[in-house]
Amino acid sequence: MRLVQDSLDYAEGRILRPDFEERYRLFQRATEPLSSHQDYAARTLSSTLHFFTRLGNDHLSDHPEATASEVLAHVEAVSRDSRYMQQSQERPGRYRILRGSAEVAAWFEQVFQERVDVEAPEEAARRIVMSPDSLAILAADEEGQLLLQAAEIQRRRRGLKALSTAIEDPKASESDLQRALHGQHWIFGGQFVSQAVQRGLVPGDEVDIPLIRGDGALHIVELKRSMSLRGPLVKRHRGCWVPAAEVHDAVSQAVNYLVGLDEHRLRIRNELGIETRRASAVVLIGHPALQPEVAEEEINEVLRTLNTHVNRVEVVTYKELVDNAERALGGWR
Repeated sequence: MRLVQDSLDYAEGRILRPDFEERYRLFQRATEPLSSHQDYAARTLSSTLHFFTRLGNDHLSDHPEATASEVLAHVEAVSRDSRYMQQSQERPGRYRILRGSAEVAAWFEQVFQERVDVEAPEEAARRIVMSPDSLAILAADEEGQLLLQAAEIQRRRRGLKALSTAIEDPKASESDLQRALHGQHWIFGGQFVSQAVQRGLVPGDEVDIPLIRGDGALHIVELKRSMSLRGPLVKRHRGCWVPAAEVHDAVSQAVNYLVGLDEHRLRIRNELGIETRRASAVVLIGHPALQPEVAEEEINEVLRTLNTHVNRVEVVTYKELVDNAERALGGWR
Protein backbone atom coordinates (compact mmCIF):
# COMPACT_ATOMS: atom_id res chain seq x y z
CA MET A 1 0.00 0.00 0.00
CA ARG A 2 2.87 2.38 0.89
CA LEU A 3 4.46 1.71 -2.52
CA VAL A 4 1.17 2.56 -4.28
CA GLN A 5 0.82 5.79 -2.30
CA ASP A 6 4.44 6.79 -3.02
CA SER A 7 3.88 6.07 -6.71
CA LEU A 8 0.84 8.36 -6.74
CA ASP A 9 2.75 11.08 -4.85
CA TYR A 10 5.60 10.88 -7.35
CA ALA A 11 3.23 10.92 -10.34
CA GLU A 12 1.46 14.02 -8.95
CA GLY A 13 4.72 15.79 -8.11
CA ARG A 14 4.43 15.67 -4.32
CA ILE A 15 7.75 13.86 -3.87
CA LEU A 16 10.93 13.99 -5.88
CA ARG A 17 12.42 11.16 -7.94
CA PRO A 18 15.42 10.57 -5.63
CA ASP A 19 13.07 10.28 -2.65
CA PHE A 20 10.80 7.86 -4.51
CA GLU A 21 13.69 5.69 -5.62
CA GLU A 22 15.15 5.67 -2.10
CA ARG A 23 11.83 4.62 -0.57
CA TYR A 24 11.29 1.96 -3.26
CA ARG A 25 14.73 0.59 -2.58
CA LEU A 26 13.66 -0.28 0.95
CA PHE A 27 11.92 -3.26 -0.61
CA GLN A 28 15.05 -4.38 -2.48
CA ARG A 29 18.03 -6.37 -1.34
CA ALA A 30 20.47 -4.54 0.91
CA THR A 31 23.36 -5.83 -1.21
CA GLU A 32 22.21 -3.83 -4.25
CA PRO A 33 24.95 -1.52 -5.55
CA LEU A 34 24.76 2.17 -4.78
CA SER A 35 22.41 4.13 -7.01
CA SER A 36 23.71 6.96 -9.12
CA HIS A 37 22.32 9.42 -6.59
CA GLN A 38 23.97 7.66 -3.66
CA ASP A 39 27.24 7.39 -5.51
CA TYR A 40 27.02 11.07 -6.43
CA ALA A 41 26.38 12.03 -2.79
CA ALA A 42 29.19 9.78 -1.53
CA ARG A 43 31.78 11.15 -3.96
CA THR A 44 30.68 14.72 -3.26
CA LEU A 45 30.91 14.22 0.50
CA SER A 46 34.31 12.55 0.21
CA SER A 47 35.71 15.31 -2.00
CA THR A 48 34.27 18.00 0.25
CA LEU A 49 35.78 16.53 3.40
CA HIS A 50 39.12 16.05 1.65
CA PHE A 51 39.08 19.70 0.52
CA PHE A 52 38.33 21.06 3.97
CA THR A 53 40.96 18.77 5.51
CA ARG A 54 43.54 20.23 3.14
CA LEU A 55 42.21 23.71 3.92
CA GLY A 56 42.72 23.13 7.65
CA ASN A 57 46.20 21.73 7.13
CA ASP A 58 47.16 24.72 4.97
CA HIS A 59 45.89 27.10 7.65
CA LEU A 60 47.92 25.30 10.32
CA SER A 61 50.97 25.43 8.09
CA ASP A 62 50.63 29.23 7.85
CA HIS A 63 49.51 29.66 11.46
CA PRO A 64 51.13 26.88 13.54
CA GLU A 65 49.97 28.55 16.74
CA ALA A 66 46.27 28.36 15.74
CA THR A 67 43.93 26.50 18.09
CA ALA A 68 41.39 23.88 17.00
CA SER A 69 38.54 26.40 17.32
CA GLU A 70 40.44 28.90 15.16
CA VAL A 71 41.01 26.28 12.44
CA LEU A 72 37.32 25.34 12.50
CA ALA A 73 36.36 29.03 12.32
CA HIS A 74 38.60 29.44 9.27
CA VAL A 75 37.05 26.38 7.57
CA GLU A 76 33.54 27.64 8.36
CA ALA A 77 34.34 31.06 6.90
CA VAL A 78 35.60 29.50 3.68
CA SER A 79 32.50 27.29 3.49
CA ARG A 80 30.33 30.41 3.52
CA ASP A 81 32.48 32.12 0.88
CA SER A 82 32.46 29.03 -1.35
CA ARG A 83 29.02 29.99 -2.65
CA TYR A 84 30.78 32.67 -4.70
CA MET A 85 33.40 30.51 -6.38
CA GLN A 86 34.41 31.91 -9.78
CA GLN A 87 36.57 30.92 -12.69
CA SER A 88 39.80 32.88 -12.70
CA GLN A 89 40.19 35.20 -15.69
CA GLU A 90 43.91 35.51 -15.15
CA ARG A 91 44.55 31.75 -14.82
CA PRO A 92 42.27 29.77 -17.14
CA GLY A 93 41.30 26.36 -15.81
CA ARG A 94 41.66 27.47 -12.19
CA TYR A 95 38.93 28.41 -9.73
CA ARG A 96 38.97 30.69 -6.78
CA ILE A 97 36.88 31.24 -3.68
CA LEU A 98 36.76 34.94 -2.98
CA ARG A 99 37.20 35.38 0.83
CA GLY A 100 33.48 31.71 -5.59
CA SER A 101 29.14 29.98 -8.10
CA ALA A 102 29.03 26.34 -7.36
CA GLU A 103 30.04 24.17 -10.30
CA VAL A 104 28.07 21.15 -11.39
CA ALA A 105 28.37 18.39 -8.86
CA ALA A 106 30.13 16.04 -11.30
CA TRP A 107 33.17 18.33 -11.20
CA PHE A 108 33.41 18.51 -7.40
CA GLU A 109 36.06 15.89 -6.88
CA GLN A 110 38.44 17.20 -9.52
CA VAL A 111 37.84 20.84 -8.68
CA PHE A 112 38.20 20.44 -4.90
CA GLN A 113 41.27 18.25 -5.11
CA GLU A 114 43.20 19.94 -7.89
CA ARG A 115 41.92 23.33 -9.04
CA VAL A 116 40.60 25.51 -6.19
CA ASP A 117 42.57 28.54 -5.01
CA VAL A 118 41.35 30.19 -1.82
CA GLU A 119 41.85 33.97 -1.86
CA ALA A 120 41.16 36.70 0.67
CA PRO A 121 37.89 38.49 -0.22
CA GLU A 122 38.80 42.08 0.59
CA GLU A 123 40.91 42.86 -2.48
CA ALA A 124 38.47 41.21 -4.88
CA ALA A 125 35.48 42.88 -3.24
CA ARG A 126 37.16 46.27 -3.42
CA ARG A 127 38.00 45.75 -7.10
CA ILE A 128 34.39 44.83 -7.93
CA VAL A 129 32.65 47.45 -5.83
CA MET A 130 34.94 50.31 -6.85
CA SER A 131 34.45 49.77 -10.58
CA PRO A 132 32.74 52.75 -12.30
CA ASP A 133 29.70 50.69 -13.31
CA SER A 134 29.21 49.38 -9.77
CA LEU A 135 29.56 52.84 -8.28
CA ALA A 136 27.03 54.29 -10.71
CA ILE A 137 24.49 51.58 -9.86
CA LEU A 138 25.05 51.98 -6.14
CA ALA A 139 24.83 55.77 -6.27
CA ALA A 140 21.52 55.61 -8.17
CA ASP A 141 19.97 53.28 -5.61
CA GLU A 142 18.80 54.41 -2.18
CA GLU A 143 20.12 51.30 -0.46
CA GLY A 144 23.29 51.54 -2.52
CA GLN A 145 23.83 55.07 -1.26
CA LEU A 146 23.54 53.79 2.29
CA LEU A 147 26.11 51.11 1.48
CA LEU A 148 28.55 53.67 0.09
CA GLN A 149 28.01 55.88 3.11
CA ALA A 150 28.65 52.96 5.47
CA ALA A 151 31.87 52.12 3.62
CA GLU A 152 33.03 55.73 3.88
CA ILE A 153 32.27 55.83 7.60
CA GLN A 154 34.25 52.62 8.07
CA ARG A 155 37.19 54.07 6.14
CA ARG A 156 37.12 57.21 8.24
CA ARG A 157 36.96 55.26 11.49
CA ARG A 158 40.04 53.26 10.47
CA GLY A 159 41.89 56.46 9.66
CA LEU A 160 40.84 58.07 12.93
CA LYS A 161 41.98 55.04 14.88
CA ALA A 162 45.40 55.13 13.21
CA LEU A 163 45.67 58.85 13.95
CA SER A 164 44.76 58.32 17.61
CA THR A 165 47.48 55.69 17.90
CA ALA A 166 50.08 58.10 16.50
CA ILE A 167 48.88 60.96 18.70
CA GLU A 168 49.17 58.90 21.89
CA ASP A 169 52.62 57.56 20.99
CA PRO A 170 55.20 59.38 23.17
CA LYS A 171 57.84 58.77 20.49
CA ALA A 172 55.81 60.00 17.48
CA SER A 173 57.50 62.76 15.49
CA GLU A 174 55.85 65.48 13.41
CA SER A 175 56.49 63.32 10.33
CA ASP A 176 54.65 60.40 11.94
CA LEU A 177 51.66 62.61 12.66
CA GLN A 178 51.75 64.05 9.15
CA ARG A 179 51.60 60.54 7.63
CA ALA A 180 48.64 59.64 9.87
CA LEU A 181 46.77 62.78 8.76
CA HIS A 182 47.56 62.53 5.04
CA GLY A 183 44.43 62.24 2.92
CA GLN A 184 42.08 62.82 5.87
CA HIS A 185 41.02 66.42 5.30
CA TRP A 186 37.51 65.54 6.56
CA ILE A 187 38.93 65.49 10.10
CA PHE A 188 39.36 69.27 9.99
CA GLY A 189 35.69 69.92 9.18
CA GLY A 190 33.20 69.89 6.32
CA GLN A 191 34.32 73.25 4.95
CA PHE A 192 37.38 71.64 3.37
CA VAL A 193 36.89 69.95 0.02
CA SER A 194 40.37 68.65 -0.78
CA GLN A 195 44.03 68.54 0.12
CA ALA A 196 46.42 70.36 -2.21
CA VAL A 197 49.32 68.39 -3.66
CA GLN A 198 51.81 71.26 -3.74
CA ARG A 199 53.31 71.99 -0.31
CA GLY A 200 56.17 74.29 -1.34
CA LEU A 201 54.09 77.38 -2.09
CA VAL A 202 56.58 79.97 -0.93
CA PRO A 203 60.35 79.82 -1.60
CA GLY A 204 62.13 78.53 1.48
CA ASP A 205 58.93 77.36 3.21
CA GLU A 206 56.96 74.13 3.00
CA VAL A 207 53.61 73.85 4.74
CA ASP A 208 52.75 70.60 6.50
CA ILE A 209 49.21 70.09 5.15
CA PRO A 210 47.64 72.49 2.60
CA LEU A 211 43.84 72.28 2.55
CA ILE A 212 41.38 73.90 0.13
CA ARG A 213 38.17 75.39 1.53
CA GLY A 214 34.85 75.31 -0.27
CA ASP A 215 35.37 78.90 -1.45
CA GLY A 216 38.70 77.93 -3.06
CA ALA A 217 40.88 79.63 -0.46
CA LEU A 218 43.90 78.00 1.13
CA HIS A 219 44.00 76.78 4.72
CA ILE A 220 47.30 75.52 6.06
CA VAL A 221 47.82 73.05 8.89
CA GLU A 222 50.96 73.52 10.96
CA LEU A 223 51.89 70.35 12.84
CA LYS A 224 53.78 70.24 16.10
CA ARG A 225 54.45 67.27 18.29
CA SER A 226 51.73 65.68 20.40
CA MET A 227 52.87 63.54 23.35
CA SER A 228 56.53 64.24 22.60
CA LEU A 229 56.17 68.05 22.82
CA ARG A 230 59.24 69.39 24.60
CA GLY A 231 57.45 72.00 26.67
CA PRO A 232 54.08 72.62 28.35
CA LEU A 233 51.01 73.96 26.60
CA VAL A 234 50.08 76.41 29.33
CA LYS A 235 51.79 78.06 32.27
CA ARG A 236 50.80 80.09 35.31
CA HIS A 237 51.06 83.87 35.01
CA ARG A 238 49.72 86.21 37.70
CA GLY A 239 47.37 83.56 39.01
CA CYS A 240 46.00 82.57 35.58
CA TRP A 241 46.79 79.93 33.02
CA VAL A 242 48.17 81.38 29.78
CA PRO A 243 49.66 79.85 26.60
CA ALA A 244 53.27 78.76 27.04
CA ALA A 245 56.24 79.45 24.77
CA GLU A 246 55.71 76.36 22.60
CA VAL A 247 52.26 77.62 21.63
CA HIS A 248 53.40 81.19 20.93
CA ASP A 249 56.31 79.97 18.80
CA ALA A 250 54.00 77.76 16.73
CA VAL A 251 51.53 80.62 16.20
CA SER A 252 54.35 82.93 15.10
CA GLN A 253 55.53 80.33 12.61
CA ALA A 254 52.01 80.01 11.16
CA VAL A 255 51.72 83.82 10.91
CA ASN A 256 55.01 83.95 8.99
CA TYR A 257 53.65 81.36 6.55
CA LEU A 258 50.55 83.51 5.98
CA VAL A 259 52.66 86.62 5.41
CA GLY A 260 54.70 84.75 2.78
CA LEU A 261 51.51 83.53 1.10
CA ASP A 262 50.18 87.09 0.96
CA GLU A 263 53.42 88.36 -0.60
CA HIS A 264 53.39 85.64 -3.32
CA ARG A 265 49.64 85.61 -3.85
CA LEU A 266 49.63 86.50 -7.57
CA ARG A 267 52.34 83.99 -8.51
CA ILE A 268 50.68 81.19 -6.53
CA ARG A 269 47.29 81.91 -8.11
CA ASN A 270 48.68 82.12 -11.66
CA GLU A 271 50.98 79.08 -11.42
CA LEU A 272 49.01 76.77 -9.11
CA GLY A 273 45.45 78.11 -9.25
CA ILE A 274 45.31 78.43 -5.44
CA GLU A 275 43.87 81.54 -3.81
CA THR A 276 45.91 82.65 -0.77
CA ARG A 277 44.52 86.14 -0.18
CA ARG A 278 42.05 84.83 2.40
CA ALA A 279 44.29 82.00 3.63
CA SER A 280 44.02 80.86 7.22
CA ALA A 281 45.89 78.41 9.43
CA VAL A 282 45.41 75.94 12.25
CA VAL A 283 48.17 74.86 14.61
CA LEU A 284 47.92 71.30 15.94
CA ILE A 285 49.99 71.00 19.08
CA GLY A 286 50.30 68.89 22.20
CA HIS A 287 47.97 66.78 24.28
CA PRO A 288 46.29 67.51 27.64
CA ALA A 289 47.89 64.34 29.04
CA LEU A 290 51.22 66.20 28.95
CA GLN A 291 50.03 68.31 31.88
CA PRO A 292 47.91 66.05 34.10
CA GLU A 293 47.97 68.69 36.84
CA VAL A 294 45.87 70.99 34.62
CA ALA A 295 42.28 70.09 33.74
CA GLU A 296 41.71 69.41 30.04
CA GLU A 297 38.83 71.91 30.03
CA GLU A 298 41.18 74.56 31.39
CA ILE A 299 43.75 73.97 28.64
CA ASN A 300 41.06 74.10 25.94
CA GLU A 301 39.65 77.31 27.39
CA VAL A 302 43.08 78.98 27.38
CA LEU A 303 43.59 78.08 23.72
CA ARG A 304 40.08 79.22 22.76
CA THR A 305 40.73 82.56 24.41
CA LEU A 306 43.95 82.87 22.45
CA ASN A 307 42.12 82.02 19.22
CA THR A 308 39.66 84.89 19.69
CA HIS A 309 42.57 87.36 19.80
CA VAL A 310 44.69 85.96 16.93
CA ASN A 311 43.57 86.81 13.40
CA ARG A 312 43.55 83.95 10.81
CA VAL A 313 45.27 81.42 13.12
CA GLU A 314 43.61 78.82 15.36
CA VAL A 315 45.36 76.63 17.95
CA VAL A 316 43.93 73.17 18.70
CA THR A 317 45.30 70.19 20.62
CA TYR A 318 45.40 66.82 18.89
CA LYS A 319 43.02 65.47 21.52
CA GLU A 320 40.39 68.10 20.72
CA LEU A 321 40.79 67.46 16.98
CA VAL A 322 40.10 63.74 17.44
CA ASP A 323 37.20 64.38 19.83
CA ASN A 324 35.56 66.71 17.28
CA ALA A 325 36.04 64.15 14.49
CA GLU A 326 34.53 61.37 16.61
CA ARG A 327 31.48 63.52 17.36
CA ALA A 328 31.10 64.22 13.64
CA LEU A 329 31.19 60.50 12.85
CA GLY A 330 28.75 59.74 15.65
CA GLY A 331 26.24 62.15 14.15
CA TRP A 332 26.60 60.79 10.58
CA ARG A 333 23.73 58.45 9.87
